[in-house]
Amino acid sequence: MEIKRKAGDRAGWKRVVERHYQQRYIETKDYCGYVTLLHVKEVTKPLWTTYNSKQLCILNNGYVWLQHFPEGHHHSVTTTFNENGDIVQWYIDICLKNGVDNNIPYMDDLFLDIVLLPTGQVIEKDKDELEEALSLGVISRDYYNLAWREFYKILEQINTNTFIYSHLSLVHKEELIKAT
Repeated sequence: MEIKRKAGDRAGWKRVVERHYQQRYIETKDYCGYVTLLHVKEVTKPLWTTYNSKQLCILNNGYVWLQHFPEGHHHSVTTTFNENGDIVQWYIDICLKNGVDNNIPYMDDLFLDIVLLPTGQVIEKDKDELEEALSLGVISRDYYNLAWREFYKILEQINTNTFIYSHLSLVHKEELIKAT
C-alpha cells in the first residue's frame, strides 16, 4: 500500500485501445487549475462498477472522462460522460496534492473517495483504505486529518448545492471540445 500518483492522461491504461487526449489550464473566478479530457474511442471491454447492488457502466466506446485538478485544493474530480454525453458520475478523489509533471497534471491519491450520481445519491468510498494507510504508517496523522477535512468539506458542498463541478463539468467539457 502506498500513495499513488495518478496522471490525467491515463497513459498506461491498457483497457483503452484508442483515445484522444487534451488538457487546458483554466483560470476564472470559479476555477483555477488544469482540466483534462480523455475521449475514449475504443476499449478492449467495458468497465462496470457496482454501487449499492446496482451496476453502472463507467467506461465504454465513446465515453469521455473529464478531470479537474484544482490548484491549492486536496481533491480531484473526474466526471464520466457516456456515449450520449450524459453524466454517469462525478468521482471525487481526496488527494494530498495536485501538480504537474512533464506537462501532465497529476494528483497524489489519499485513498478516500466520494461518488456523486446524477440522481443526487452520494457514495462514500474507501474509508477502510484510509484507516489501513494510517495504521501501516503509509500516511501520517496530519495527512489522515487532511483527508477527512477535505472529505467533509466536499460532502458539505454537495449537501448545500455549492459543489461547483455539477455545473463546471459541462462548461469545461464544451470548452475543451471546441478547442480541438
